Amino acid sequence: MPELPEVETVRRGLSPAMDGQIITRADVNRPDLRWPFPERMADRLTGRRVLRLRRRSKYILADLDSDESLLIHLGMSGRMTVSGDPLGQFVRNHPAAQKHDHVVLHMGNGARITFNDPRRFGAMDLLDTQTAEQHKLLAGLGPEPLGNDFNETRLIDAFRGRQSPVKSVLLDQKVVAGLGNIYVCEALFRASLSPRRKAGNIAAARVAMLVPIIRQVLSEAIDAGGSSLRDFRQADGELGYFQHNFDVYGREGQPCRTPGCTARIRRITQSGRSSFYCAQCQR
Repeated sequence: MPELPEVETVRRGLSPAMDGQIITRADVNRPDLRWPFPERMADRLTGRRVLRLRRRSKYILADLDSDESLLIHLGMSGRMTVSGDPLGQFVRNHPAAQKHDHVVLHMGNGARITFNDPRRFGAMDLLDTQTAEQHKLLAGLGPEPLGNDFNETRLIDAFRGRQSPVKSVLLDQKVVAGLGNIYVCEALFRASLSPRRKAGNIAAARVAMLVPIIRQVLSEAIDAGGSSLRDFRQADGELGYFQHNFDVYGREGQPCRTPGCTARIRRITQSGRSSFYCAQCQR
């Protein structure tokens, strides 16, 4: 499933084609994805101006001039792509319709935004913009890791007394929003922390170090266009390439990249997910 960097990359790719633009027509080609679409979704989108496109955790929200927001979740295989030439820079011809093009937004600037999802694990909903944070998918989410509310004090407090493995705590969306398996593995490697370590047993100074490390890993991944492992594509259809920079994720049995380390990357299963780490560098 796309994590924060992939979703932010898609948001940035969509923004030039959608911000300030009117949805002249919305085609909704099926009644549902993971859940049913809201009633009259096509009618409620058609003619509305997109005031801004933003991200909350792993969700994209398009705030409309109707005081509603379109919530978008990519799921396991969902893609949002832009076609046309909205900025007058180069021509991206509109492709022929595909079998799994479930929602298509025709923008006033000539752009076409297509949501394609072969496995239909994605989701869309319309919600009141003023109370968006109370939506069932957004309520209870922790701070954004790239925002000011995510800081050393808050993370130290979240770790205090926790006997769960540090990796499990960082994956808790109530502790920090948007982090997923890939980037937690990478951050723990940079912090020299084993994913097995109990969160409450880690010294406060080492917990504090995680904050800038997490931000750095996420920022580098965003700059690289995210990580393309299976289905992820950027809004222009291109692949991300941060996967080429992985230190541990997906590298089971390969040599550790730390200079002077002779160990190989291990994989263990924690709560049904694979954790990759170097047992020599991460304690």
